[in-house]
Amino acid sequence: MHTLTSWAVTSSRVKGYAIASIILLAIFTPLVQAKTLHESWNTLLAEHVSPINQGHSTAVDYSGFLAQRSQLKAYLNELEQISLADFSQWSDAKQLAFLINAYNAWTVELILTEYPDVKSIKELGRFFRSPWGRSFIPLLGHTYSLDDIEHELIRGGNKYKEPRIHFAVNCASIGCPALREEAYDADQLDAQLEQQTRRFLSDKSRNYVQDKQLYLSSIFKWYKGDFEKEFRGANSVGSFLLLYPESLDLTAEQMAKLENKKITITYSDYNWQLNDVKK
Repeated sequence: MHTLTSWAVTSSRVKGYAIASIILLAIFTPLVQAKTLHESWNTLLAEHVSPINQGHSTAVDYSGFLAQRSQLKAYLNELEQISLADFSQWSDAKQLAFLINAYNAWTVELILTEYPDVKSIKELGRFFRSPWGRSFIPLLGHTYSLDDIEHELIRGGNKYKEPRIHFAVNCASIGCPALREEAYDADQLDAQLEQQTRRFLSDKSRNYVQDKQLYLSSIFKWYKGDFEKEFRGANSVGSFLLLYPESLDLTAEQMAKLENKKITITYSDYNWQLNDVKK
C-alpha cells in the first residue's frame, strides 16, 4: 500500500514537472526564435560590411557574400517561413526591423545574381521595369518586389510613422545611406535608426552648407512627403533637419534661416555606382 502510494505521488510529480516544462517551453520558445531570427544575417553583415569615409558610409564585400551565398539564402528562407498571421501579431518595432532586414538582405542577393559583372544595381532591371520593380521576393505569403517592401509594407499608409527608415534601407549604391554593419533588432530599433540618421546627415560629401545654400542628398527630394508627417513635430524637410542641427554643423544663424525658410536647398546628384569594396 505504501509502495503504491509512493508510486502515485511520484507519477503525479513527474506529470507536474512535464506540464510545467511544456508551459515554460511555450512561454520562452517565441522569445528565443525572435531573438535568433536575424542572427545569421547579423553575422554576415559583421563579416562583410566595413565602415569607410570616417564611418559615415560603408563598403560591402560582395565577393565575401558570394562565397557565403548559401548562408544568405538560408537566412532568406527563414524569413520566408514567417507567416502573415504571425507577423501581424508582432509589435511595430519587430515588424519594421524584419522588413528593413528583409529589404537589405534581398538587395544583396539581387546583386549576387550577376556579381561580379555588375557596376550598378540599375543594370539589373528588365525592359520597362526597374530592378526595384521586379517581383521575385517570397515574403509573408506573397511575392514582392523591393519597391513593394519599401513603398507598400514599410511606407504604405504611414503605419510606422518613421521617416528615418530612409537612412536604414540600402539600395547597394554609393549614394545610399550606409548599409549598417549589424542587423536591425526590435529592442534596439529606435537607437539604431537614430544613429543611422545622424551618421548620414553628418556626411559632408552629401549634406552640407556652403555659400548660404544647404546641399542635401536627393533622398530628401524624393521622399519629401515622409518628412512632413509630424515626426517629433516636424512638418517639413527643414524642420526635420532642425532636429539634428549638430549633425549638419548648423550655426545659430543658419538654424534661424532654415526655420524661417530663408535658406536655399539644393539637392545633389545621386551616385548609383555599386557600394563594393575597392580591390
